Amino acid sequence: MSHFPVHHGPESRHFADSDVYLTSDIPPLGGTIRQRPEDFIVEEVPLYQPAGEGEHVYLFVQKVNLTTDQLVRIIARHFRVSTRSIGFAGHKDRLAVTRQLISVHLPGRSIDEFGMIDHPRIDVLWADRHTNKLRKGHLRANRFSIRIRDVQATDAPRAARCLKVLESRGLPNRIGIQRFGSRHNNHLVGRELARARPDAAVKALLAPGADDDPHAEAWNLAAAGAFRQAAEKLPNSFRVERRVLEALGAGDSPAQAWERIAPSDRGFYLSAFQSAVFNLVLERRLADGTFDAALPGDLLCREDGRGLVSVDPDRPVDEQTASQVASFALTPSGPMWGGNMRRASGRVDQLETEALSAFGLVPTDLIDDARQEMSGGTRRPLRIGLGSPDVEGGIDEHGMYIRCAFDLPRGGFATEVLREIMKRPVDGG
Repeated sequence: MSHFPVHHGPESRHFADSDVYLTSDIPPLGGTIRQRPEDFIVEEVPLYQPAGEGEHVYLFVQKVNLTTDQLVRIIARHFRVSTRSIGFAGHKDRLAVTRQLISVHLPGRSIDEFGMIDHPRIDVLWADRHTNKLRKGHLRANRFSIRIRDVQATDAPRAARCLKVLESRGLPNRIGIQRFGSRHNNHLVGRELARARPDAAVKALLAPGADDDPHAEAWNLAAAGAFRQAAEKLPNSFRVERRVLEALGAGDSPAQAWERIAPSDRGFYLSAFQSAVFNLVLERRLADGTFDAALPGDLLCREDGRGLVSVDPDRPVDEQTASQVASFALTPSGPMWGGNMRRASGRVDQLETEALSAFGLVPTDLIDDARQEMSGGTRRPLRIGLGSPDVEGGIDEHGMYIRCAFDLPRGGFATEVLREIMKRPVDGG
């Protein structure tokens, strides 16, 4: 197993844009996605059905070109409740047609009291009641149906071949490019927060981007120390950057500026750092052909998610374990580094430690982590199952397309399926 090149400073990649593909022997399809919301359809497969009674109203909602957070605020206003009374299993894409369950805590009140939700981009497909709030992760899978445009419909068999490989070997469980932000620097900010270097974290957050960055003027003003002017140049979507700039403009130190940022936002940057290290491990094992094979020293995830199975680092992998990996009963895991993460052993641990050091940290940097917003670490499967693949080529009023449909378990990125088919990074949109 080969070693990682060491990357230091802002040139470190997040490895969601890697050119390593499981389906590298299949020519790229190319094309574009998300030309319109109806080209990207996501439907939640619930983990359980509502019981028909209880304090929580369950709504199966279709939204178009809205974020899940926007949907939650609209529903909360309609039912005159706090957003804390709203539950959902996971965030869904904005530029898409998505269908998902939403729960509303309405004890002793009928949904009929509030009338229908009147919004041009929201439809309630059905409603029922249940005994508990819907929480993150309360879904079995997501069903995707995605039209790729600017392609020849006759190339559909190429996409079908890719999906067949992913169904048989598993989808490399890379964390998608959207985790790293629109400027693709979230992991660099998170790295500096993990190193307890708030000054460097501010520099990573506000660093000038590419030459065609539409907000280059703001970053240049920040570099010159004109923090308040820089904040005024940024749109509201740059909420964290604006808050940090305003704090610096008011005389705060970088450490004080970060204290003004919500722990959940700081945690998101730290999660992006963990994700980048995981992606680097996955890239190497994908290149070595071992992402779907057990190695001595591996920690294997069970299919049901209940615990890990360790592989003896000093003996060859036995036939039973290899067979269970082949059948997806077990799958190799990679590190989401943190002070409480269970480490692999032998060569696998060496590989994973090298990935961490490629970003300038060693495991002991994470042991005494006092930043509560950083996850204590966990193991993430290197692959996930892809189910019910379906491909068709066609033409409509907008031109030719190839439609790819498939199921992914919760936490899976559909953009990573498209990346294998199109052979280029695919933004989450």
